[in-house]
Amino acid sequence: MKTSELDILILPGLGGGTDNHWYHRWNSKLKSARIVEQKQWHNPDKDAWVEAIVAAAKDAKKPVFIIAHSLGTVALAHAGIRLAGANVVGAFIAAIPDLEASQHLIPETKNFLPMPSAPLPFPSLQIASQNDEYCTYKRAEEFSLDLGSLLVDAGEQGHINDESGHGPWPEGLMSLSKFLN
Repeated sequence: MKTSELDILILPGLGGGTDNHWYHRWNSKLKSARIVEQKQWHNPDKDAWVEAIVAAAKDAKKPVFIIAHSLGTVALAHAGIRLAGANVVGAFIAAIPDLEASQHLIPETKNFLPMPSAPLPFPSLQIASQNDEYCTYKRAEEFSLDLGSLLVDAGEQGHINDESGHGPWPEGLMSLSKFLN
């Protein structure tokens, strides 16, 4: 499937990311992509984030493909069952955080607990790093099984954000392209 045949919804994580983050770069390059805006990027409300995702998917004119990073992946998982009838054809999930691990819990994200464990009602590809400071690889494997996602080991890539050197992230774009085809 070509990206031009899709409405691509991008779900950033906590804070919304910087302009240098790979998903903002992809958003500017993929003509059919758009960021799902949240009212509170720094003090997120799970229900509001989920509602924004569901509304954006239901408003789409073409089949929906979702690209999510960090807290955006958790919001997507919470929205999963509500997206069953929204023509979502797949999702690309990068750097899911383990909010249940106390050493990783950021107080602003505790209303996203418990971590969802129901399978997503559409195919998904999860990219996980061996040394993500917000999620062990073992836990990422468990989330992948819970969500029904195909897991890709990214090696030692940190949290796969601009701070870990993933500005444009061409390897991620190649994984996305392979998953869409």
